[in-house]
Amino acid sequence: MGKRKEKKSLVIFNMGAKGKVKSLNKEMNDKDEKEETRSSTISKSQSRAKEHMKELERLKEKDPEFYEFLKEHDKELLQFNDGDIGDDVDTDVEDADLQVDNETGRHDIAEKEEKPSKKVITTAMVDSWCNSIQENGNLSAVRSLMRAFKTACHYGDDGGDDSSAKFSIMSSSVFNKIMLFVLSEMDAILRKLLKLPASGGKKETIVNLMNSKQWKNYNHLVKSYLGNSLHVLNQMTDTEMISFTLRRLKYSSIFLAAFPSFLRKYIKVALHFWGTGGGALPVVSFLFLRDLCIRLGSDCLDECFKGIYKAYVLNCQFINAMKLQHIQFLGNCVIELLGVDLPTAYQHAFVFIRQLSMILREALSTKTKEAFRKVYEWKFINCLELWTGAICAYSSEADLRPLAYPLTQIISGVARLVPTARYFPLRLRCAKMLNRIAASTGTFIPVSLFLLEMLEMKELNRPPTGGVGKAVDLRTLLKVSKPTLKTRAFQEACVFSVIEEIAEHLAQWSYSVAFFELSVIPLDRMRRFCKSSKVDRFRKEMRRLIRQIEASSEFTNERRMSISFLPNDPAASSFLEDEKRLGASPLSQYVLTLRQRAQQRYDSLMESSVLVGEHASVFGNKIPESDEEDDTGNEEGAAVFNSSSWLPGSDSKAKKPKEMKKKKKNRNMEEHKEVALDEDVVEDLVLSSDEDESESDNPSAGDDDNGKPVPQQQSKRRRRPTNMSKKNAKSHAKRSMKRKRAN
Repeated sequence: MGKRKEKKSLVIFNMGAKGKVKSLNKEMNDKDEKEETRSSTISKSQSRAKEHMKELERLKEKDPEFYEFLKEHDKELLQFNDGDIGDDVDTDVEDADLQVDNETGRHDIAEKEEKPSKKVITTAMVDSWCNSIQENGNLSAVRSLMRAFKTACHYGDDGGDDSSAKFSIMSSSVFNKIMLFVLSEMDAILRKLLKLPASGGKKETIVNLMNSKQWKNYNHLVKSYLGNSLHVLNQMTDTEMISFTLRRLKYSSIFLAAFPSFLRKYIKVALHFWGTGGGALPVVSFLFLRDLCIRLGSDCLDECFKGIYKAYVLNCQFINAMKLQHIQFLGNCVIELLGVDLPTAYQHAFVFIRQLSMILREALSTKTKEAFRKVYEWKFINCLELWTGAICAYSSEADLRPLAYPLTQIISGVARLVPTARYFPLRLRCAKMLNRIAASTGTFIPVSLFLLEMLEMKELNRPPTGGVGKAVDLRTLLKVSKPTLKTRAFQEACVFSVIEEIAEHLAQWSYSVAFFELSVIPLDRMRRFCKSSKVDRFRKEMRRLIRQIEASSEFTNERRMSISFLPNDPAASSFLEDEKRLGASPLSQYVLTLRQRAQQRYDSLMESSVLVGEHASVFGNKIPESDEEDDTGNEEGAAVFNSSSWLPGSDSKAKKPKEMKKKKKNRNMEEHKEVALDEDVVEDLVLSSDEDESESDNPSAGDDDNGKPVPQQQSKRRRRPTNMSKKNAKSHAKRSMKRKRAN
């Protein structure tokens, strides 16, 4: 009985304990739900957990038997810790935070809806601002217009609308008015506010102005104008709009002296447009860079010189007939920019020419294919062409003249690096560069030596075995293939070019006292070529050149008989000076005819028009007159902006499909026309030959009727019938002769 009573009391106590624990948990949950903040709920829950753990410890001390009973039957009640409560509290607090966030989000949306909408810019507002600025010079109108200009420049940005802006998106007409007025008039407005001259100026004027009160009051307007204009330049895609914007910003380039970060960015943008732009954009970009260098001086000279040289190297890595004159244009721009400050240009030119010499030295020392490839690539050769042009352009100046000797050594080393017939075009380019340096600096360079070496190679002495072949433009080649090497067209192009360069070289010294002695060795080797060559055309051309050289020697010797000074006398430099100015020697007159013939040959290969831009957009005669003038009116700017599809609210998307179809059709038509022109040019330049040779050699040129390459076996098979026909003709002739004799 006593044991039963004890068990009943234990059960009752257990139920009471469970009830106490559940009541404690309920109290905790109720209190947790009532708490609003995370810190208070966590602290209270932790205190409750500690009290509960203390009660369990007291139960263990007072009634250990009951505690053991709970261990056996209800372990979860005793396995209670602070972590469980912390997790529960965390989830509750997170739910509370979500509710608070939802409430705050609704509150923010309500606030946004309550905010007033931005002002929409209208044409009347812009007209009022412009009139007040032009009539009274109202400063508040200037500030309002600059805010509108910022909105126009940032129209369509990915970042969305600026919440701090007071104006919203405008229509296309308003956009045009803002852009035209600001770009056309803001330079004059800023100069008037800062009390500067109406145009021009140097860096020193801005440096002195930066300490004045006017600059502190109005420099934010200058910064806003330059910064927003830079942003819109990066967003524009229409070349006419970019050209107009750059042309107007050129007048404000002096202000970039106060903002070095803007200056670097403007140089980078202008260099990009100069190298990749089409139409008149490269010229406008170059004039902008040149104006920066003239006005700001040392602040941008180094960066402009390095940047324009790197841009030139990037654009001259490959050459074809369409890109040739564009690269010549880029080279002329670099040479013109170097003339702004020749002492600084000398430092950069020395470094860049030294880099070329190191590349050549590596090729000479290692003699690997990779090293040869670095030298015999268009990038390297065009850099030599560039520095040759720079030294020739400023040969009268003492700054760049010392670079003529190292450049001559590099060019001579390049010409003799791989002395094979396949690199004849490259060697001829090197000879032309050396002739230019010799003519501009008045120094003797033995160009005729490695030109005559070309004539002595067997590839130019024996008759062609590869057929007539297509016309070859040596200006667009550095290396030719082995089949091309055996064609008649390539042999004629090489021999005629060698004759032209030898004539150019000797004509420069045909007025020298020592011309007779100088021409002895070249004449001897040319006579040997006439004896060894088996091609009649080459012998005729060489004999004609020999006669002109002999006539010039007689011309010089007749006048040399009447002089009294020695060859080392300074008076020898004035010998035949008047005749040289008039070009009276027979060799000089013959060189003129050779130049005309070469020009006609090149003109027949390609249309004589200057091509500017990556996509071969025509430049030169087609430049609008406004591009040549410094000042442009609002009418031209309005036409530029109105004609562009980059306008807010325009229907450019709807017009794109039709325009794209028309462009594709026009491109296809132009491609067909170009192909037809190329075929006509090639047909005109096919060298004259007999009908039998043309019939037998045309298939062997490597092309079938569709323009596809023909395997060599097929070409050989096509030659057999012609050869058999010739044999049959000979045998038939012999039989007829025998019959006649028998009769």
